[in-house]
Amino acid sequence: MSQSLLPALYPILKQSFHLSFSDIGLLTLTFQATASLLQPVVGLYTDRKPKPYSLSFGMGLTLAGLLLLSTAWNFAILLLAAGLLGMGSSVFHPESSRVARIASGGQHGLAQSVFQVGGNAGSSLGPLLAAFIVVPHGQSSIAWFSITALLGIAVLTKIGGWYKRSMAAVVKAANRGENQSTLTTRKTAFSIAILLALIFSKYFYLASITNYYTFYLIHRFHVSVQSAQVYLFVFLGAVAAGTIIGGPVGDRIGRKRVIWGSILGVLPFSLLLPHVSLFWTGVLSVPIGMILASAFPAILVYAQELLPGRIGMISGLFFGLAFGMAGVAAAVLGNLADRTGIDFVYQICAFLPAIGVLTAFLPDVGGKRKLA
Repeated sequence: MSQSLLPALYPILKQSFHLSFSDIGLLTLTFQATASLLQPVVGLYTDRKPKPYSLSFGMGLTLAGLLLLSTAWNFAILLLAAGLLGMGSSVFHPESSRVARIASGGQHGLAQSVFQVGGNAGSSLGPLLAAFIVVPHGQSSIAWFSITALLGIAVLTKIGGWYKRSMAAVVKAANRGENQSTLTTRKTAFSIAILLALIFSKYFYLASITNYYTFYLIHRFHVSVQSAQVYLFVFLGAVAAGTIIGGPVGDRIGRKRVIWGSILGVLPFSLLLPHVSLFWTGVLSVPIGMILASAFPAILVYAQELLPGRIGMISGLFFGLAFGMAGVAAAVLGNLADRTGIDFVYQICAFLPAIGVLTAFLPDVGGKRKLA
């Protein structure tokens, strides 16, 4: 929720600081780069030396970013605030993903979905909070959200203690040989490369909506800022719903089937989106969000099963790439929108889900859970 305030505030910041679309892209790139580049490094380090209380430290960085964002007086300070928000995410995600797996009871897909849907549900609230709190009360009202960050620090400190006590069971599982892959190194590397290509497809397309959907609706359909934020909330709510569906379904029918359906299945809807009315734009955004979001829990758990002894590194790599790709996409699409118009951006991005055909080359790993 805290991190989603930044893109939700873009229309306000664009007007207050006289920003171009390229400036908006640079803000997102700063956030996503700091959120992505550190994650694999943090994950690799914590695979070797777990740091249970890094969870609360990451939330502390987010708190600092929120407070700075509420008082920023120029574009450079906005960039610094975005960087702190990204660093908080970078420290938080690798270890938190490991905690979700430890707590899963063997239902790894379900655990990742529950974990990630918290983030997606919080993200969906960002536009509403921006529309009904920050817009009426101004930039300084962002500081009120530091209360939720303080609460998060308290909760994560308790979880860190539980995680520390649970480490003995993790070490015992490793000693029993549960962290062995059945694929060759070459096949594993090839599969990881395919998964990374699918992440590119998913997050490049998602970036076109999460960062520029409000501008698209305002430009094409002449809706108000608050109305556009409500449409964005509907889309992000659908993303949250898709996330909670993808993991447990993958536990039951296999990760590969979920990945195949969720990435490629969104293509007909994305191709239609740039050519329909405001009503159907809102309607189509729901299946797009749900279908596309169902992929990530399945992709992450599939990758963890490819390299079961590197949970932190894999989580950091995939969360990091997701954030980094979204940042690069925001910068590229912002520049493209300045040059060609926001409508053209959506016409080009509509074809990105076609990259999902690469799923056909993935091997079958893990297994389906038998229904009781």
